[in-house]
Amino acid sequence: MIVATVETNRPPAFARKGLPFTVDVSSKTTVGDIKAEVAHKIPKFYVSRQKITLKNEKKALEDEIKLADVGLGSGGDLEVKDLGPQLSWKLVFIIEYLGPMLIHPLFYYFPEWFYGQAVVHSELQRFIFTFVMLHYAKRELETLFVHRFSHGTMPARNIFKNSFHYHVLGGLLMALDAYRGKYSADSAFIKGSVMEDERFLWACTGLWTFFELSNLSTHLTLRSLRPAGTKKRGIPKGYGFGLVSCPNYMFEVLGWIVVCVMSRSWATCFFTVAGAGQMAIWALAKHRNYKKEFEKEYPRGRKAMFPFIL
Repeated sequence: MIVATVETNRPPAFARKGLPFTVDVSSKTTVGDIKAEVAHKIPKFYVSRQKITLKNEKKALEDEIKLADVGLGSGGDLEVKDLGPQLSWKLVFIIEYLGPMLIHPLFYYFPEWFYGQAVVHSELQRFIFTFVMLHYAKRELETLFVHRFSHGTMPARNIFKNSFHYHVLGGLLMALDAYRGKYSADSAFIKGSVMEDERFLWACTGLWTFFELSNLSTHLTLRSLRPAGTKKRGIPKGYGFGLVSCPNYMFEVLGWIVVCVMSRSWATCFFTVAGAGQMAIWALAKHRNYKKEFEKEYPRGRKAMFPFIL
């Protein structure tokens, strides 16, 4: 047996009496085993709250890495950093998507509270409200039964930043604009326009449904590539993946573009553009990771998010 010393320069208050400490390790000991030892000795320092690095380095060591593979086969020093209180990614997603599902009904059913007068809803507003509620209900169900997360938790303090896009842009701003009198049944803005033409509304419904189901299909494909309880990744193939690495983002944006065309709402357009920008950043990062991980095996003609463009 050999010894590894676990310490930190800035331990949280509850860990100051417990760190540093030494632990016996073997050639098969992993970083995950060290985290488990820390959590056993200091229960409040639970595994997902820890970041283990080599001494004086910043890069986190993955749980599966053996200490012998990072030069600690004969013992050495490790540092543990406190990541702060954590929330599961599943809970984070549930909170994010729940915001619009609570906010939109308030504006839709109680317009007097926000506009100072009743609003007789047009068919356009009914369609938009239905789309929003179905979209986020789908997202909640996918979070509970479809998604498999590569990272179990995130810092609890980030929940406010992560929820801003959905609660403020997709919730408050979008609902405030979409259900106001400008788009109501007796509004001169939509009377005689395509926005009250049922053929237009149902055509948009067909397109929106196609994009939503396509998005679901890609999520099911990604799920099939990652066995439960693992971080394993494979090369995604099949519907949507022939030309881009992240068709789930592409279909998500296309669905919201349909809502923008229907509503002509500045808030909906702003929400869509902001979301598309963030998803493009994620898509480019995932595309680079796919190419780095699979190298020559990864299809060369694929783009990150939009065929032939990005």
